[in-house]
Amino acid sequence: MSASKKAAWAVAAAVLLPLVTAVPAHAAPEPKKSEQPKPPAAMSSVGGPLLGRPGTQVKLGPGAPVLPKELSGRSWIVADAESGAVLAAHNAHWPLAPASTLKMLFADALLEKFPKTQNHLVTTADLAGIGVGSSLVGIKEKQTYSVHDLWLGVFLRSGNDAVHVLTSMNNGLRQTVKDMNDHAAELQALDTHVVSPDGYDAPGQVSSAYDLTLIARNGMTKPAFREYAATPRAVFPGEQKPGKKRETFEIQNTNRLLTGDFGVAPYQGIAGVKNGSTTHAGATFTGVAERGGKVLLVTVMNPSSKEQHAVYRETARLLDWGFAAAGKVTPVGELVPPRSARTGTPAPGDGTKTAPGRDTSAPGDTVQAGAAQKSGGVGIALAVAGVVLVLLAGAVFLVNRRWPLVASAGLRRQREQDPDVNP
Repeated sequence: MSASKKAAWAVAAAVLLPLVTAVPAHAAPEPKKSEQPKPPAAMSSVGGPLLGRPGTQVKLGPGAPVLPKELSGRSWIVADAESGAVLAAHNAHWPLAPASTLKMLFADALLEKFPKTQNHLVTTADLAGIGVGSSLVGIKEKQTYSVHDLWLGVFLRSGNDAVHVLTSMNNGLRQTVKDMNDHAAELQALDTHVVSPDGYDAPGQVSSAYDLTLIARNGMTKPAFREYAATPRAVFPGEQKPGKKRETFEIQNTNRLLTGDFGVAPYQGIAGVKNGSTTHAGATFTGVAERGGKVLLVTVMNPSSKEQHAVYRETARLLDWGFAAAGKVTPVGELVPPRSARTGTPAPGDGTKTAPGRDTSAPGDTVQAGAAQKSGGVGIALAVAGVVLVLLAGAVFLVNRRWPLVASAGLRRQREQDPDVNP
């Protein structure tokens, strides 16, 4: 190369190199599909062998609609909440970071441990160790909160501060993590490993779309869990100043399909359950909805789409598909019942000690989830009676047949008069 050409290249490099190095990180091209993380070649087959296979699993029958094209979640599942039939799934058992959807397990394991009216004076130690950037409901030390207040903070605002206070009340982190892992094993949520009760990113902390759906299904059999999950907004205690009435402020549920948001309308028939988002987990969501007497559960984990609110939009598409496909597809698996329902042994927490551990039966060797209605006080079927539309809130509420009819009717009237009424 001549000296003049070398000089020209040197000048060009001097001009272009700063431009190249100055390109911001967010402007970098998206990874190609081939570079995206891939599911394990072998996954758990709890619930049926098809659920352990990578990729999309669906068996369309005559007249069944095809699955939506706009699906980018790394993992998702559509299931009948009452029968337990899995209508379709995609990498259902891929262990992924769950973010705040893990709070469903936290609630299902601890919700019945403390009376709603019990009060707790928050200490500095209660709020120690909350992760940077955590979602908070606004709990302050040296202030008193009821257990009911704390659960509102967990369900509506996904408050890690509320989780930390309840964890402290439950004898601390080690005990709470043990309780959650034991409860996951009891539910046969065997992809799940808990490290941080609030779902904050932690090494080794994983769950799966299948497990989160199992956990949500079990939680929704419990009246308090259902009520908190379906509450669109509530009044939360603020600071108590000497000689003055305690301040309050309103909190709203972060579940966009329940309350709506710019560009996302409330989903018709939605009744919970829980959303989450962290840097490592991406966006995650488990939702339950009812239409025409059919109750469906959908979980979506970490969609790669750049569409705004993609996790909610993809959940809504899968719910729409599920309601249209019900009765026209052959199930590809099932949501298994808890271990105690399979073995006939009492569930942990009912006064009888059960040795923790993994289920050792052959994969898929389970009874139909809808066959066992109760065991050890744990209900399996959701038994939905209907939903109550609250037009002002744009929300809906799942009503369980186990509620006394008089109480249920009274709650409907209260909510029609005041959409802010709490359980």
